[in-house]
Amino acid sequence: MTIDTRPAVSTPSASPDARPARRGTTGELGLTVVAQVVLVGWVLMGVVPLLWAVLTSFKSDREIFTSPWSPPTEWHFDNFVRAWTTANIGRYFVNSAIVVCAAVVLVMLLGAMVAYVLARYEFPGRNAIYYTLVAGMTFPIFLALVPLFFVVQNLGMLGTYHGLVLVYTAYALPFTVFFLTSFFRTLPGALVEAAMLDGCSHAGAFFRIMLPLARPGLISVGILNFFGLWNQFLLPLVLMPDQDRYVLSQGLAVLAANQGYRSDWSALFAGLVIALLPVLAVYVVFQRRIQDGLATGALK
Repeated sequence: MTIDTRPAVSTPSASPDARPARRGTTGELGLTVVAQVVLVGWVLMGVVPLLWAVLTSFKSDREIFTSPWSPPTEWHFDNFVRAWTTANIGRYFVNSAIVVCAAVVLVMLLGAMVAYVLARYEFPGRNAIYYTLVAGMTFPIFLALVPLFFVVQNLGMLGTYHGLVLVYTAYALPFTVFFLTSFFRTLPGALVEAAMLDGCSHAGAFFRIMLPLARPGLISVGILNFFGLWNQFLLPLVLMPDQDRYVLSQGLAVLAANQGYRSDWSALFAGLVIALLPVLAVYVVFQRRIQDGLATGALK
């Protein structure tokens, strides 16, 4: 009798678990392609008009109409000089810088103090104050223009820098408190308790400990407030009737009306680019800070 000593050859199993896993399905691939196409289209919607406005600002008036989509054959830098001096864009730019920078500093200081108290202290009416400020974010600014005009006029601050600064501060305060309250709640309260055991006051604990810890959130909210106030048009339109104190949004409207009748379209586009430069510069410089601040607040 012969014994077969050859090793048994195992046949591959036909079970479904032994099949190689598929890395993706056709549906997932199609969804990824659609998402990429939407993102590319969104980027083009934002970048193409911006590049077209920048290139057009260097053209002559004749070239703007004869070849609107081609690059400028000759770069006219005098368009910016004419817009800055003749069209008074320089004066409007300085007015906007004064009002917006002062309002951002004031709203960040007051908003951080209010948000810290609402986040860290228990007292009667705390929730009522918080939800009242949150409700202010949903209040249409159109409904407040007429009574706001008479309030500012009765206070003797109509057409003044400090009047517009206070209105800007009140306008941006609800969003600032809403964002920073959640941010302060994520910060460790043990540091404040330890500092107060060492003799630190409540104000000292806020300015020396909590405010430096909240710097990412402060930077993010401050930049967002800068963007919103720099582009504000309705409030200065009602509260700044003196043309010498127009902010940049009002100045661009005046420039569009005047230069349209004069057919000086190159100066109009140059003024538009001048108004865009601070926003672009702030975003490019603080882009990483904005993302880090928002991500820190979300993760914590």
